Amino acid sequence: MEIWPGKPYPLGATFDGTGTNFAIFSSVAEMIELCLIDDDGKESRVELREVDAFVWHCYLPGIRPGQRYGFRVHGPFDPENGHRCDPSKILLDPYAKAIEGQVDNHQANFSYDFHDHTQRAQLDSLGHTMLSVVVNPFFDWGHDRPPKHEYHNTIIYEAHLKGMTALHPDIPEDLRGTYMGMAHPAMVNYLKDLGITAVELMPIHQFVNDTSLQDKGLSNYWGYNTIGFFAPQNTYSSSGEVGSQVEEFKAMVKAYHAADIEVILDVVYNHTAEGNHMGPTLSFRGIDNRAYYRLVDGDLAHYFDTTGTGNSLNMSSPHSLQLIMDSLRYWVVDMHVDGFRFDLASTLARELHAVDKLSAFFDIIQQDPIISQVKLIAEPWDVGEGGYNVGEFPPLWTEWNGNYRDTMRDFWRGEPAVLSQFASRLTGSSDLYEHSGRRPFASINFITAHDGFTLKDLVSYNEKHNEANGEGGADGSSDNKSWNMGAEGPTDDPQIIALRRRQMKNFFTTLLSSQGVPMISHGDELARTQEGNNNTYCQDNELSWMNWELGEEQVEMHAFVQALIKLRNDHPVFRRRRFFKGDAGRGGESERGDIMWFTNNGSIMKDEDWDTWFARSLMVYLNGGRIAEPDARGSKVIDDDFLLAYNASAEDLDFTIPGTDTNAIWRPVLCTDADRELGGEYGIGDVFPVTSRSITILIRHNTTERNLMEGELRSTLNGPGSVTGDGAPTVGTLSETSVRDHVASPHR
Repeated sequence: MEIWPGKPYPLGATFDGTGTNFAIFSSVAEMIELCLIDDDGKESRVELREVDAFVWHCYLPGIRPGQRYGFRVHGPFDPENGHRCDPSKILLDPYAKAIEGQVDNHQANFSYDFHDHTQRAQLDSLGHTMLSVVVNPFFDWGHDRPPKHEYHNTIIYEAHLKGMTALHPDIPEDLRGTYMGMAHPAMVNYLKDLGITAVELMPIHQFVNDTSLQDKGLSNYWGYNTIGFFAPQNTYSSSGEVGSQVEEFKAMVKAYHAADIEVILDVVYNHTAEGNHMGPTLSFRGIDNRAYYRLVDGDLAHYFDTTGTGNSLNMSSPHSLQLIMDSLRYWVVDMHVDGFRFDLASTLARELHAVDKLSAFFDIIQQDPIISQVKLIAEPWDVGEGGYNVGEFPPLWTEWNGNYRDTMRDFWRGEPAVLSQFASRLTGSSDLYEHSGRRPFASINFITAHDGFTLKDLVSYNEKHNEANGEGGADGSSDNKSWNMGAEGPTDDPQIIALRRRQMKNFFTTLLSSQGVPMISHGDELARTQEGNNNTYCQDNELSWMNWELGEEQVEMHAFVQALIKLRNDHPVFRRRRFFKGDAGRGGESERGDIMWFTNNGSIMKDEDWDTWFARSLMVYLNGGRIAEPDARGSKVIDDDFLLAYNASAEDLDFTIPGTDTNAIWRPVLCTDADRELGGEYGIGDVFPVTSRSITILIRHNTTERNLMEGELRSTLNGPGSVTGDGAPTVGTLSETSVRDHVASPHR
């Protein structure tokens, strides 16, 4: 075999059409062997003799895509000083673009004796662990272009690739649970028709199926246990061929881009699947333990853990930072993804112990010309001290707004003294984001996510029911802020059933009428249930998968959500790019009259109204003629006006039309109470009923502002007649009739 010196860059295995360059970093290695594995599992070793700046490398002519390989790193095994090199372990390339196989619970994957942890074990791990695979970097992207939806026009759908497709009847069985299943027209069209602009995929980086779960007949379904930051999960490949997952992932992204839907990846750069000091040696641990992991000061044999998984990546190490940035750039440039949601992102900002807003991680993201231009979403917390950092991330970032989730849950379950917080969250959480120069779309608003109850379960259970997880109920949060309406779980009580459905509609209506970026958890629009399990991380079965056999409730909920999304998309007043000019969280008319807050009797909210602990209702006026920001071409944006009446109390209430305009004619456009018939017209002082625990939305067509704007444009153009073309004002167009057609209950 010919062995050429090769190059130290790029790291990983790079096929150039005639051969492959291999490069791996290790500052502690004394020798590294590249191991080539043939189809029969036979190993051939090549010593890497070239070393530049701790990068070991070679070039092998004739080595082509599909070649399996790994590394054996010779060096110090000295846990007390943080070193764990072990050449008996064949190690994954940290930069592997594809990975084959799975990890078993064999002694060979561990560097200590199962029976005596003080003794070293040196069994060969080949045959018991994963292998890296050389991939073909070439792919026909055709005319693929990133959709690049602006944040304020974005609606995110958090999805589990397998959970979405495993039971879908229109997807061929051999494609279900795979990238090609997710790319199937049945799935793409479903999300497109719903109105989704971005699908956020739960982890698809190569992850390890925990052996402890396998022993219980369970699996790591969610995938928050990454071992390959460049490799798509191999079990999601439909063909099972070596390296095919890369091409299938690219084909999936291409299909979504063709439908004008962005693809965002949920990424887990805060830890790896190697766990704590009792974990397996699969890659980073055996290559350069101290460079990649945070170790306990004064006790380097143990790992500093702020993730609850056993380890945390060392964010003060330039090599860990390089790994993350190279990975992010690869997924954008080579795989064409449109953004990232960073799991437990606070850990990435920890250089020592505290979360540092000026950390190196944020600095390099800010300066990177590629990563700084895609969507960056933080889960702004971890399990370490001071780890809850909602509102504390830098300007480029958006955040999962946990305060939004908690406030909206409290409001709709009738908790006292919530009105002021409710108003702040509804209007984009300026108290959290404006101080750092960010806009309302810095807030990723959500009611539910993968972690916790589904929306159906949120209104059906007071307590978690995680017995199937085999942890004796110790897993999953017990603080769910849920309310079962009077019965735990399924019930045949028609009043409870109706109230639960109304509450689901209340949550969706609140979410999609809030300023910020709405995120929907997969299946909530179909009233998906997990039977009260709020932590299905290990349930790769029908408990977690979406059920596509739709009953009457599922059909009604889907139509309702679809119409709400259309209402939001057609009316820019619900997706402003700037905060309201007035003190939106405390009431009163702003200087521009863009928002006003009223009690149900039509009077302007005063401090005592906000501070009344038992108040559970309010009315919001959104002035579509006073949207400060222009459209993309600089034209003034004019929309219709809206009144939103929120009643979270246990009593039906009469709401009085306030005096916002002497000629105002208001028409109901939406009601979350299926038994309340829409219709009628209302003027100032008129009363309309709002059922307990429901929302009614009314619309007033803003013809005055629209005519004024057209008159100004005609004057500017020195000509009579209507204004058309590029200079026309941007106007929301969805009529109340079309909304009624979508949201009216089939029982009406």
